[in-house]
Amino acid sequence: MPTPLVDWLRGQDDETLAALLRVRPDLAVPPPADFTVLATRAGIRASVQRACEELDTVSLAVLEALVVADADREAAAIADVGWLLGPDVSADELQAGLTALRDRALAWGPDDAVSVVPAAREVAPPHPGGLGRPSSGPAATADLPDLLAAVPADEQRVLDALVAGPPIGRSRGASDPSGPVGRLVAKGLLLRVDPETVELPRQVGIALRGDRPMGRLDVGRPDVPTRDREPSTVDGTGAGAALELLRHADLLLESWGRNPPAVLRSGGLGVRDLKRTARDAETDEPTAALLAEVLLAADLVGESDGMPPEWLPTTSADAWIASPDESRWAVLARSWLDLPRLPGLVGRRDDQDRPIPALSEAVRRPPAARDRRRVLQALAELPPGRAVGSPAALAELLAWRAPRRGGRLRDDVVDWTVSEGTTLGVVALDALTTHGRVLLDPTPENRSELAATLAEALPAPVDHVLLQADLTAVAPGRLDPELAHELGVLAEIESAGGAAVYRFTEQSLRRALDTGRTADDVREFLTARSRTPVPQSLSYLVDDVARRHGRLRGGAAASFLRSDDEVLISEVLAHPATADLDLRRIAPTVVVSTLPLADVLEGLRTAGFSPAAEDSGGAVLDLRSRGRRAEPRRRGRGASGPVTETNPARQAEDLVARLRSGDTLAGVRRSVEGSAIPVRGSTTTLASLQDAARNRQSVWIGYVDAHGVAGERVLAPTSVGGGVVEGRDALDGELRRIQLHRITSIAVVDR
Repeated sequence: MPTPLVDWLRGQDDETLAALLRVRPDLAVPPPADFTVLATRAGIRASVQRACEELDTVSLAVLEALVVADADREAAAIADVGWLLGPDVSADELQAGLTALRDRALAWGPDDAVSVVPAAREVAPPHPGGLGRPSSGPAATADLPDLLAAVPADEQRVLDALVAGPPIGRSRGASDPSGPVGRLVAKGLLLRVDPETVELPRQVGIALRGDRPMGRLDVGRPDVPTRDREPSTVDGTGAGAALELLRHADLLLESWGRNPPAVLRSGGLGVRDLKRTARDAETDEPTAALLAEVLLAADLVGESDGMPPEWLPTTSADAWIASPDESRWAVLARSWLDLPRLPGLVGRRDDQDRPIPALSEAVRRPPAARDRRRVLQALAELPPGRAVGSPAALAELLAWRAPRRGGRLRDDVVDWTVSEGTTLGVVALDALTTHGRVLLDPTPENRSELAATLAEALPAPVDHVLLQADLTAVAPGRLDPELAHELGVLAEIESAGGAAVYRFTEQSLRRALDTGRTADDVREFLTARSRTPVPQSLSYLVDDVARRHGRLRGGAAASFLRSDDEVLISEVLAHPATADLDLRRIAPTVVVSTLPLADVLEGLRTAGFSPAAEDSGGAVLDLRSRGRRAEPRRRGRGASGPVTETNPARQAEDLVARLRSGDTLAGVRRSVEGSAIPVRGSTTTLASLQDAARNRQSVWIGYVDAHGVAGERVLAPTSVGGGVVEGRDALDGELRRIQLHRITSIAVVDR
C-alpha cells in the first residue's frame, strides 16, 4: 500500500521541509498547524498549479508520465515511467525531474512506488501524453498486436491520424458501420464518444507508438549562442548608459517641476504629456515612460494634493539630485528591479482597445519583479563579459526552464527586461555588467556595495573645462559634482555626452548673479577651473551683464503701515516694543514688514498704538479670527508601509519547528481523545493538576484565552496555586502560566 503524503512529510528531515516551504511559499500562508494541514494544502489544485509554474520541461514530462501511469491512484515504479517516456528522456534526466517533483511534494515515495498528488491529473493536459482513456474491450487483451496487424490500409490511415495526438477525432462517417471508422469501433480499436466523435484507446496508442509510448518528446535544453566581450568594455558601456539615464532623469524632474502634467481622471499620464515629457527629457517615449515609472517607484515624483492633482517632483528629489552619481543610480536601479509593473505595456491597447497610459493601474503586474529578476539571473549565469546571441534565444531558454510561467507576455518580458536593463546600464552589449550582478544579490552587504561598484566603472571625474572663444566651455569628461553644479548655474548645457558643451549667455549669467555671485566671483571661478585662458569676449559679457544687474531691486513684504503723520511713523519705529515687528521705512509715510498684517497690528496695539487695517481701496477691514481650519487630508494611492528585511531561510526553519510541535500536539490530542475530563469547577481542576505535579505527569489542557479563542497545551505542572497553574511546555520547554478559570478540559498524558 503506498505511503500517504502526510506520513512521507513527517519522515523528512527539517532541512528538506524548510526547502519545501521555500520553493512553495504558499504552503506557509497562513502557517499550517500540523503535517495534516500541510499535506492537504500541498494537494490543492491552485497550489499544485503554482508549483508546476516553476518546473522545467523535463520535470513536467515526468509528471505527465506519472499521470499516464495512474500514480495518483496507485503507486507506480520509476522503471514504468521511464518506459513511457521512451529514449528521448535519459535515466539521469528522469531522476532529476523526479527529484524536482519530490522537492515540491508533488511526488513522493521510493523509486519502486512513486505517488503523485491527485490534483496532478487536473493540472495536466486534457490528454496526458497525447493518449486517450484506457479501454476494457479488445484493446486490453493480448490479441491487440494481431488485431493491429490485420487492419486494412484505410483503417490504418485513421489510426495514424489519431496516434500522433490528440486522440479525439470527429468524422461524419463515424456512425456508418461499413466505413473505416465504424469498422474500427466494431473491432474495439476505437471508442465512440458520440455519433460523430471517436477516441483512440490508450492501449492502442501505446502499441502504435512503439518505443515512444508518449510520442516523440523534445525535452533537450536549447543552446543559447553567446559572444565573448571584454568585461571592462561591458562595464564601461553600462556606466555610460547610467550617466545618460541620470541626465534624462534630471531633465524630466526639471520639466515636471516647471510645468507639471495633470493626472488623468482614471489615473496615469496622458499621451500628450508623455510626448512632451520625452521631448523635454531629450529621449524617446518608451524611455520617458520607463523613467517616469522608475521615478515614481523611487518616490522621486508623485501626485500633488491639489485639485486637479498633478505629477510633481517630491521633496525627496532635491536630496537625490544633490547626491553623487553612483548613489543616485543605485536608487533608480533598485527601484526598477523591484518594480511590480511592466513599463513595456505603455502605449499598447487594453481590452477596450484604448492605449495604456504610463503611471496607470493598467501597467501593474505583481509578478513583474519576479520575472524581471529571472531574466537577469539567466544572464548572470554566464561568465563576466559573455553576451547572449539575442533576446529571442534567451527567451527560448527561459521557456524551456518554465514552460507554464509568463503567459502570453512571456517572450515580451524578456525583450523588455533586456532593453530596460540596457537603458539603466544594468545590461550592456547584451551582457550583464558587474554592477548589474551586484544588484541581483539581495544581501545587505552587496546592497551597500552597489554604488561603489558603479563608481569603479565610471570614468574618473575631471576638475577642469576648456573655455572657447565662442562663449562655450567643453568638459573633457565627467565633471566632478561641484564643478558640474557651478557650470549648471553659470551656463546652459548645449550638448551632453562624453564631452559635454556648455554655453554662456546673458540669461545664464544673470541667473548666476541672481544667486548672489558677483562678477569677480565668476571671473575667479572661470580662471581657476579652465585649462585655457578666459576669452576676452566672455570677460566682456560678464562685465556687461553685471553692470546692468541689480539697478532695479525688488523685495517681499507681507504687510505695510502708512500714515499722513511722518512723526507718528518715526515714533512707531523708535518704540522699543516694535523692535520684533521687522519694520522697515521705505518712504517718509510708509513702513513695510515681512510679518503678517494681523501680527503687526497686534504688536502695535500692545505697544499702545491704535492702528486699523485697510484693503486695497482704503476701506477698513475686520481681521478678527474666525477660528482655525484644517486642510482635508487623503491617503495617496501609492502609499505603502516601510520595507523590512526578512530572512526566508530562518522563517522556514521556524515554521518547520512549529509544524513538528503542532503535529506532536495533534498526536497527544488523539491519544487522550475520549479520556479528557470536562472541567465543571475549579476544585476538580485544582485537584487534578496538583496530582499531576506530585506524580510528575504531563497534562493535556484545553483552555480559552482572554479573547475567547480556544487553545490547547501539554504542560508538566511545577506549581499550582493562586488561581494559576505554572509548568513547562512539553513541546518547546518554555515556562507557561494558565489561569485555572480558563481551563475547559484536562487529561493526563501517558509519556
